[in-house]
Amino acid sequence: MLNKIDENCGDLLEIFVGMSQVTRYCRQDIAFCEGVTFHQFMILDAVAKKKELSMADLHVILSVEKSTTTRLVTPLIQKGLLRRDRAENDLRAVKLVLTSEGKNIHKKVWVCLLSFFNKVSRNIPKNQKDNVLKSIHIFINAIKEAAAEYSCCK
Repeated sequence: MLNKIDENCGDLLEIFVGMSQVTRYCRQDIAFCEGVTFHQFMILDAVAKKKELSMADLHVILSVEKSTTTRLVTPLIQKGLLRRDRAENDLRAVKLVLTSEGKNIHKKVWVCLLSFFNKVSRNIPKNQKDNVLKSIHIFINAIKEAAAEYSCCK
């Protein structure tokens, strides 16, 4: 059976491994810009978009364990980029809010990321950019759907 792996599955595995390798840059716990890791930037960005964000909502956005979310948030609070406030409707819950320094760093990291993604974009042939982006979106959604089906069937 393993000798007869569908050629498409082999291609998908190769792409999946390649994507994993190139996104490693974003998954490391080292600062890539303004002393912020990519996961920490994801937190700053999520809070910036919502103005305030509960820890429960952040767990879902990051798709990590609660302890990992806390581990990622704590340095941002210590650096003065985020503030943890009590939620008005539930005294046990907390909401995260960007500080003025957090807003400043968020903007600076966006500028850094824009520079990086402009470099990436320049390496994609102009006549193929739309197709590449659409294909990657389709691929990501297919992986998410398959992972959801796979995890519920275990």
